[in-house]
Amino acid sequence: MTESSNPRSIQSLIKPKTLQPTVFWRLAEDIPPSLNTGLIITSILGPLLLWWLATTFGNIDPKFLPSPGKVLEAFGRLWSTRELLKDTVASLWRVGVGFLLAVALSIPVGVLMGSFASIRALCEPLFGLMRYMPAPAFIPLLILYLGIGEEPKITLIFIGVFFFNSLMVMDTVKFVPKDLIEATYMLGGTRWEALTQVIMPNVLPGIIDACRINLAAAWQLVIVSELIAATEGLGRRISVAGRFLRTDEIFVGLIVIGVIGLAFDLLFQYLLRVTCKWASQKR
Repeated sequence: MTESSNPRSIQSLIKPKTLQPTVFWRLAEDIPPSLNTGLIITSILGPLLLWWLATTFGNIDPKFLPSPGKVLEAFGRLWSTRELLKDTVASLWRVGVGFLLAVALSIPVGVLMGSFASIRALCEPLFGLMRYMPAPAFIPLLILYLGIGEEPKITLIFIGVFFFNSLMVMDTVKFVPKDLIEATYMLGGTRWEALTQVIMPNVLPGIIDACRINLAAAWQLVIVSELIAATEGLGRRISVAGRFLRTDEIFVGLIVIGVIGLAFDLLFQYLLRVTCKWASQKR
């Protein structure tokens, strides 16, 4: 039999050849560190370059889009008068207190809801209802009940984080393989040991991810909360700058919030790698 009459040979000729995926388009695989670093730098410098080109060569009113240089000048001006530092510290304190209180309560509540069907049936309908109520809608009630001090601002952040974080933790716990829990009982373990030595280590990466995601919600709510008769804060700084068309100061406030949020996001990712090395390797 000649090579031309070989069915396998003929099939190789008529079958279209698929292109091998490039390094950039590898599916669910890591990319080289050099490419990863280059893409990260591009994601930061690219928008800055487009911003500079638009304000330098485009006919754009600086009141609507100030140049990067003008924003940098505004940052130096606000920093030299220590106004920006005071606003940043005030917002950090509000976010920190409200977020930490919500996390400290939502994690045990979410673990209990995910571990025990009875607790889940008792709490999930109420939490699901509260989740769809926008936290800023509570502002009039918070002012009525708590006044215009720091309490309503922190409570608003707490409301916006607690219910979401509880439900996300609950969902993480619900999907723990039952085989692990049954194996614990077969080996003589108690419910407490199954909860602390099996469930908690298994769901810890999911809990950290849930907190990382909901921290962004806390920063969004602090801007809204600082509209409640606040004298300091990045949200108030942005609001006052908007009234007087100080667009450069608005950009300063937005960039500072973004940088702080990115720093906390990287901190959570580092915490995940340190405390859950097995989960980082699996990913």
